[in-house]
Amino acid sequence: MRKLPLLPLRDIIVFPHMVVPLFVGREKSIRALDEAMAGGKDILLAAQKKAKTNEPTPEDIFAVGTLGVVRQLLRLPDGTVKVHVEGRKRARIRQFLQAETFFQVEVEEIEDADDPTVEIEALMRSINTTFETYVKLNKRVLPELVVSVATIDDPARLADTIVAQLTLKLHDKQQILEMESPARRLERLYELMQAEIEILQVEKKIRTRVKKQMEKTQKEYYLNEQMQAIQKELGERDEFKNEIQELEEKIRTKRMSKEAQVKVRKELKKLKMMSPMSAEATVVRNYIDWVLS
Repeated sequence: MRKLPLLPLRDIIVFPHMVVPLFVGREKSIRALDEAMAGGKDILLAAQKKAKTNEPTPEDIFAVGTLGVVRQLLRLPDGTVKVHVEGRKRARIRQFLQAETFFQVEVEEIEDADDPTVEIEALMRSINTTFETYVKLNKRVLPELVVSVATIDDPARLADTIVAQLTLKLHDKQQILEMESPARRLERLYELMQAEIEILQVEKKIRTRVKKQMEKTQKEYYLNEQMQAIQKELGERDEFKNEIQELEEKIRTKRMSKEAQVKVRKELKKLKMMSPMSAEATVVRNYIDWVLS
């Protein structure tokens, strides 16, 4: 049995072998950290049953937590404290010794129960394969973790390392923390990962479908704009073509000198080669109209 200060955690479970930063603002929690720093820096990290509870009582805190050690403590200007803690070992709260100024508890360490077996070896292989699939689907987990996790040969450490990376509900993580058997932890972890993978696969299908629909819509919009531009261009060219024919008819029927005929037909030939909307085409058209008038 050991007597330790307790740090109640909101919406997070610290597992053995985890190093996590925490921001602490509640007075009782800061006093618990001060008590830990004054001693051997050891502290019990236990989660609250409800994250929104501001003033937890012993009944509001899970009985199983993690023995941890304070690695670094920094007091911030606003009165809060940033602390890095490292989880070491599972522990069960036997009794609360005091809860007025800070929580102090008597704890009993929990030993891992299983010996290595062929079944556990098979479980570890299945877990590694499933975790690799999970990481490919979940972009929030670094791919490098797959390699580091694959080197772990201790089933207890493997389970605790992987569960810390999963997006699970607090009660699911607490359930795994409370399991004394590494084999049972691995089995439960396998079930939870399979369920998460199914959800992630559905999310991926939805994202792919939405992306394809957006691409289709954008393509249709682009093609529609192109069609409108082409139709506009064709309409302008048809109008321009009619205008050219009218000018040709006027030149054919208009009585004018040979020199004027040659000049105006030369300008008309130039006009046919121009873009209908160009400024130069407007000038040439005006010139031909002036000659004809």
